[in-house]
Amino acid sequence: MKKSYLLVSALTAGLLFSTTSCKDVLEEVPVSQVGAQYINSAAGFEAAGRAAYSTLRDFYGREIGMNLTVFGTDTYTMGADGSYKFMNQYLSQFDGRVDILRDLWNNFYVGINTMNIVIDNAATVTGLDANLVKRRVAEMKFLRAHHYFVLVQTFGGVALITKGNLEPTKAFNRASVKDVYALITSDLESAIPDLGTPTSDYGRATKGAAEHLLARVYLTKATSEAAAADDYAKAATYATNVIKNYSYALLPDFASVFAQGGGEINSEVIFATQYTSDALTNIGVAGGASVNGNQTHLYFGMEYDTQAGMQRDVLGGRPFKRYRPTTYMLETVFAQANRVNDSRYKKTFKDTWLSNRPGTYTNMFDDSKTSLTFATGDTTIFIPGFEMSKADRAKRKYQVLVPSNYRPNLFPTLQKFLDPLRPDRTYEAGSRDFLMFRLAETYLILGEAQFRLGKLTEAAEAINVVRRRAAWPGRQTQMEITPAQLSIDFILDERDRELAGEMFRWFDLKRTGKLIERVKAYNPDGGPNIKDFHVLRPIPQDQIDRTTNGATAFPQNPGY
Repeated sequence: MKKSYLLVSALTAGLLFSTTSCKDVLEEVPVSQVGAQYINSAAGFEAAGRAAYSTLRDFYGREIGMNLTVFGTDTYTMGADGSYKFMNQYLSQFDGRVDILRDLWNNFYVGINTMNIVIDNAATVTGLDANLVKRRVAEMKFLRAHHYFVLVQTFGGVALITKGNLEPTKAFNRASVKDVYALITSDLESAIPDLGTPTSDYGRATKGAAEHLLARVYLTKATSEAAAADDYAKAATYATNVIKNYSYALLPDFASVFAQGGGEINSEVIFATQYTSDALTNIGVAGGASVNGNQTHLYFGMEYDTQAGMQRDVLGGRPFKRYRPTTYMLETVFAQANRVNDSRYKKTFKDTWLSNRPGTYTNMFDDSKTSLTFATGDTTIFIPGFEMSKADRAKRKYQVLVPSNYRPNLFPTLQKFLDPLRPDRTYEAGSRDFLMFRLAETYLILGEAQFRLGKLTEAAEAINVVRRRAAWPGRQTQMEITPAQLSIDFILDERDRELAGEMFRWFDLKRTGKLIERVKAYNPDGGPNIKDFHVLRPIPQDQIDRTTNGATAFPQNPGY
């Protein structure tokens, strides 16, 4: 069973002005006039603070966030299904009218407005201990910094709003990237002294979470328009603080990090977006409609459920076949020669399916045999991860899916997000938490920052901490790298061995200046079309149209 969660839900209806409808925002009216009074009460102040957390669920565990961070990279391209293939292909359809962009923008600004209102009213709230009020303000600053960090990485300069607003307005302009980063770092640095360490009120922002986010922010800022000479040093300092000053610890087994249920709350998890089996708690907004639950279990699965001996079941998941690993991901990032030492290929990808539809079959993707008969529980599909010969495959009493037979609907399935606790095989609303910050990434941030500072020995040791944990038993020494082996390309690949699918890749490639180069080289669907301007996403056209003086005041990003 999970520990007690910080219950978050959309409680800000009386405080916020809706922006998610297709209707022009200026024609809408607030749904309640009690917000200004309610927010000053202890109950209202606490409710608004909790509601601010719920906007994390508009990005993490959703198609919005996955499409913007997994698609169109060197390690994932498009599978057989899905409505947004043009995002992976970098086609002209990927413009400011795409609903995913609009929803991210609107939902995050709704969240930012809630955070601003809580901060603005902290001085007048009654009935709460002063230290608790300071902590809640610090939590809002943490969340506001997080939202602006996602926005600035995605869009560049954005509207910088730091005061709560209960009335509609058309007065906006784009702040500079430097100004956005200044707010982000100021918010986080000022929040740290007033944040708590982990408590039974699980899910709230903590000192460790803020320092981890600051380390990631400074690592990213160092290659942005806002770069400063001490960014990498600050990234290393904050990452070191997280590692040394708190009780976080890597779990002994990489796979156990993603154990569902109680396993999601463990010593490695620094901060997570919370989901539960409560449908009301899990609601978010996308495409102008409500969506429910953590949906990542849907997107990475292959079409196992139409194959010989198989039908869809809860354990195997409901495969939407959206994201297919590239050849580069499977053959270079997870090179076969390294798998004897590194357990992460085996623990990242599902390789075996057991029959739940017994019978004799002749229609198969494996051309090494003409028919197979399965009893319940027999192995029906095996993915070895290398090109097993036809003769060797013929000896197996099941289908063997080899790389030469991979296709848009048949490919290795990322298994860390599968959700076998769903009540039935068609259920879309997953209940597992989405792990946003975990200690393995902290070590990788530290290693990259030290590499950039020229501290190669320290960088290698930080990365080796993660690699030793990933080793098969008795292979820890073989997993260690030397300082001479370090490069940005190695670090990028190590990050994906550890963090595959965890909503980092597009940001990582952009941050390191490798997005265009690597998509061209390794993403066969996106490579022919990607251009230099694709390091930013298009500003939602709704925002431009609804701003006084339109594109003059709020210009679109170049190329769109």
